[in-house]
Amino acid sequence: MYSIDILIKEHEIIIDFTNQLKAMSLSILRGNEVEVEDFKKAIYFSKNFADKYHHQKEEKILFRVMMETLPPVATQLIRGGMMVEHDLGRLHVKTILEAVEKYEKIPSDELKLDIIANSICYGALLARHIDKEDEAVYQFAIRSLSEENMKIVENETHAHENNEQNKEVYKNCLAILQELKDKYNG
Repeated sequence: MYSIDILIKEHEIIIDFTNQLKAMSLSILRGNEVEVEDFKKAIYFSKNFADKYHHQKEEKILFRVMMETLPPVATQLIRGGMMVEHDLGRLHVKTILEAVEKYEKIPSDELKLDIIANSICYGALLARHIDKEDEAVYQFAIRSLSEENMKIVENETHAHENNEQNKEVYKNCLAILQELKDKYNG
């Protein structure tokens, strides 16, 4: 299944990203200053790759079709689980950004702590969330969606992937991820 394979591949990229957030947090813990621009790049990656690019395919395509066509348990799983966790992730990202912006104006240890804590919590949330999607939600979709409905998901995923603006976001975000990897894992 092309669409599910793509989502799983993107999960691997997102996990790689969370490892960079951890490395950035560890750098602060070791006594280095907060690299404000690096955290802003990480926030850009999170908002544009993880949320807009990846979650859009889940929320607007796969999850939508599942909720429209499968029994109510699918809607409960998606709305009560996956969507709640997406929103919690957005809250962590918002909190990191607020702490980074405040730190940029008036650095403090408390703001360093907010940056580290929310970065680590965000990474842990994503790791658990991704595991649930890969092992439960996506497998449920594969088993339960009709061939016709899966074809809708596949076609809409292809359209999303071939959109020029989405291609540009993907390319930019992968470049940011590589830059962070080179700096924090080099």
